[in-house]
Amino acid sequence: MSGLEGLYQQIILDQSKRRNGDGPLEGADAEHHEYNPTCGDEITVRVKLAPGAEGAERIDTLAWQGDGCSISMASASTLAELVSGRTVDEARELIEAFRTMLRSQGAGEPDEDVLGDAIAFHGVSKYVMRVKCAMLAWVALEACLAQAARPAG
Repeated sequence: MSGLEGLYQQIILDQSKRRNGDGPLEGADAEHHEYNPTCGDEITVRVKLAPGAEGAERIDTLAWQGDGCSISMASASTLAELVSGRTVDEARELIEAFRTMLRSQGAGEPDEDVLGDAIAFHGVSKYVMRVKCAMLAWVALEACLAQAARPAG
């Protein structure tokens, strides 16, 4: 294992223990539950949005509650860290960049400037059975953003 892969593994282990954003969120604008039947991981993501600059909505708070493997919990923790304060459009771009990286099967070099600590999950892309673990919270956030964009009623 290269030094970089070891660092990435350490980031994943640290994030799975840190669990940034883990907990309830009162007054959420949207919430979505995802379940991975392959390994039993499950997560509920809740978001609270706020007005941003020039009328663009931003993610004020992302909270999640779940149980699963270290990859899914670390991924949720990393997501919560990365999207707080970003606009909804920026969050969607980040989700797509993360998805593209996880579909790469380990090929290429993802952009650390875009992905931040989420780049640590690049190695996960080599293990098809683990990709859904890493994507679980991100898919839940994507559904929350779609739900929040729909007009009430």
